[in-house]
Amino acid sequence: MWHRAVCVGLLALALGYVCLLGPELRPSALRHLSASLLGGLSRTRSLEGRMVAAWQAAIVRPARGWARVAVGVNACVDVVLSGVKLLEALGLDPGDGRNHVVLNSRQELKETFTYFMQKGAAAERFFSDAETFHHIAQTASEYPDAQLYVGGNAALIGQKLAANPDLKILLCGPIGPKLHELLDDNVVVPPESMQERDEFHLILEYQAGEEWGRVKAPSANRFIFSHDVSNGALNMLEVFVSSLDEFQPDLVVLSGLHMMEGQSKEMRQRRLLEAVASISDIPTDIPIHLELASMTDQDLMNNIMHQQVFPLVNSLGLNEQELLFLTQAASGPHASLASWDGIPDVGIVSDILFWVLKEHGRTTDRASDLTRIHFHTLAYHILVTVDGYWGNQVAAVAAGARAAGTQACATETIDTSKVFLKAPLEFVTSQTEAPSKVSLNPDEPVVHWHREGISFYFTPVLVCKDPVRTVGLGDAISAEGLLYSEVYSQ
Repeated sequence: MWHRAVCVGLLALALGYVCLLGPELRPSALRHLSASLLGGLSRTRSLEGRMVAAWQAAIVRPARGWARVAVGVNACVDVVLSGVKLLEALGLDPGDGRNHVVLNSRQELKETFTYFMQKGAAAERFFSDAETFHHIAQTASEYPDAQLYVGGNAALIGQKLAANPDLKILLCGPIGPKLHELLDDNVVVPPESMQERDEFHLILEYQAGEEWGRVKAPSANRFIFSHDVSNGALNMLEVFVSSLDEFQPDLVVLSGLHMMEGQSKEMRQRRLLEAVASISDIPTDIPIHLELASMTDQDLMNNIMHQQVFPLVNSLGLNEQELLFLTQAASGPHASLASWDGIPDVGIVSDILFWVLKEHGRTTDRASDLTRIHFHTLAYHILVTVDGYWGNQVAAVAAGARAAGTQACATETIDTSKVFLKAPLEFVTSQTEAPSKVSLNPDEPVVHWHREGISFYFTPVLVCKDPVRTVGLGDAISAEGLLYSEVYSQ
């Protein structure tokens, strides 16, 4: 930082010298000289610093913001701790690893954890025995080094929005005493949403090189398991919708449909039809945002798209894995792409987002409410809207990107020494249509383009070098984007 201070000092001396020795210079010439010198100094700032300054100028509150937001319906307590230490606290000894699709006992928990620890791979499993699981969850939550957090997409979005004192938040989901204790005081929980026991999700971490018996983890990762029945069956959906009459929200945020993957195919189909009926009861003048999450069942994704869920919501939030899975499930553009190779190509992402709104969004001949998608990936975000329905989206996408940088690094504001720019400095806006080539300008980091009545707003993300906590990052991004969004009356 010292060289910048020296530059400022030299510039001040130079300007003073000019003013002293050249009093005959006209004021306009002095202003021009001053602007040129200071402009040269601003160009010495880092790309990251210039982007942060530009975001700060762009992030303005909408003319008509939200006052009351209702959020549902998946919620739980995330218990994060060392997997090895928990297994030792349960009296389990090291042994051989073995993969179990469903966990039925402590022994199968130990074997499956060991199996994935040996690979350094992430995994998530359902624990079938309720009483055994609750004993394990109690042991985990009372362990001295355990960290307890608000969990579940809906609860995380509600908690993020509740940080704004001007907002009143209704959260509906399976909320037990511990989760209720963790929630912000600004969050209202309907009495019907409370239950005697929390839904715990146990997140067992291990570090690169950590050993347990003969097993040594090649990389750091986590193993997650739960006995989550309430969220999987969307038990609180009807309670959520019925509570809206009294709460009178300006915005509804819905998540948890992905939790149905653990149900049988017949149960899923029945519950999804019931969900559609419930969502249809929400007054049409209240915008609905649907937050998607990781899924592996293409039939469920197709049903969510085609059984009238997409046309019932006004806005979607999703990441690169969910976007690729969506187009694969529906044979959309670039569906043959097996996975992303590094940073997702902006042109490919834009093509898929355009297709979603063209196929499932509002058009002159389709009575759909879907008019907005907030896409987020590690290196950049894109907000896509059907023209004429949403305002303040430059601020919204910039606010979402800012939230990614602050939450991952656990800082109040973006510390440019702790982040770096990973987004491409040049990209094309499509891989299927005649594209335009974009060169990123850090002083104007929100790029805007149109395509057949649909607007795209792109901005890079400043990626945290040493992330402190990434769980719920996508939920925080979507919440912040919604906070700065304005929906137009039709």
